[in-house]
Amino acid sequence: MNSSVQQIGSLAAFLVAGITAVCWHTDTRAAGSRDRKAMATYADQPGTKSVSSWDQKAAAAYLDQRQSWWMEWPKAARDHDTFCVSCHTAVPYALSRPALRKALAEQAPSANERRLLDNVKKRVRLWKEIAPFYSDADRGAYKTAESRGTESVLNALILASNEAENRELSNDARAALDNMWAEQQIKGRKRGAWLWLRFANEPWEADDSDYYGAALAAIAAGTAPANYRARPEIQNNLKMLRKYLNRESTAQPTFNRVVLLWASARLPGLLKPEQQRAIINEVLAKQQADGGWSLSSLAGAWKRRDGTPQEGKSDGYATGLITFALQQAGISPENAQQRQAIAWLAANQYKTEGYWPAYSLNKNEEHHLGPDTTRFMNDAATAYAVLALTEANRR
Repeated sequence: MNSSVQQIGSLAAFLVAGITAVCWHTDTRAAGSRDRKAMATYADQPGTKSVSSWDQKAAAAYLDQRQSWWMEWPKAARDHDTFCVSCHTAVPYALSRPALRKALAEQAPSANERRLLDNVKKRVRLWKEIAPFYSDADRGAYKTAESRGTESVLNALILASNEAENRELSNDARAALDNMWAEQQIKGRKRGAWLWLRFANEPWEADDSDYYGAALAAIAAGTAPANYRARPEIQNNLKMLRKYLNRESTAQPTFNRVVLLWASARLPGLLKPEQQRAIINEVLAKQQADGGWSLSSLAGAWKRRDGTPQEGKSDGYATGLITFALQQAGISPENAQQRQAIAWLAANQYKTEGYWPAYSLNKNEEHHLGPDTTRFMNDAATAYAVLALTEANRR
């Protein structure tokens, strides 16, 4: 869409996890009793549903604190003094934190943004020698290839998004995109996609997450500046990618199709108008009475491994991602259902700590590694809520 570059600029060159690499394949129970209480409390308070009622400063503080924790967490550490680029914390942070810069009167990227970008650039520069996030030796068959495919897309997404307003790509961003195309599958049923990390965790590390990753690759290619997608040497890659995303789209759970909708706003011609409308109608039909969306309603037949019932309430991740994707697809802020979604987000920030609550699709237990790991879904929820609300404020 012609407005996509403008939108990216308004978000301070934010970019797209989902996503996802997913460097820590844990089950998360990201909405505890306090989170659920917060969701109910803020939804019921009068006067909290204005777009301007959310706390940008608190959201930035939460995102900064969580990214700081992630970068220092020993289990996130990787080769050559780098850290894993996670779909739940690092990628959403890279996409959303720049969007808060104007609201907070910041003149430059935060210290955590700079450190994350430096980390990605270092891994891109050392691509042929640095160890993958996971290897066959320590995590089982195919994990080396899955790690390479996943990371190549995420690195390209982060660097291309960071440079969306530039006239030309930097050497690092171009190298990241080159790495991404080199990892694209060129034969078989997954032709056009990327091998993706699989740890039986939805929404980013399951058997259907290859599709999510391919949609992120489309966002990366469509977001890169200087008419990157018109370069002759990538036309066959783009053709394979478009064919794969179209060929497999109807078999996807709704949350993968939401990311496809977002990608279609970045990569012109990816979907026909009637295909976009079908996804929009599908998503709007699943909006809940309170104006939000529930992640479990978007997950198809996915079942929790521990047998516990999935949460059915609206949550910050589903509502933030869908609202943002609808905005990118051109849905007017005057659309009644879009207004309800924005109101839900504005009303459901846990303002004491700045985050939006979400929950795990995989199990409903406290994670054995401690309370910090139970917040992974909150991290993604907060990032996409910030993107949606920032765009609403801009409009």
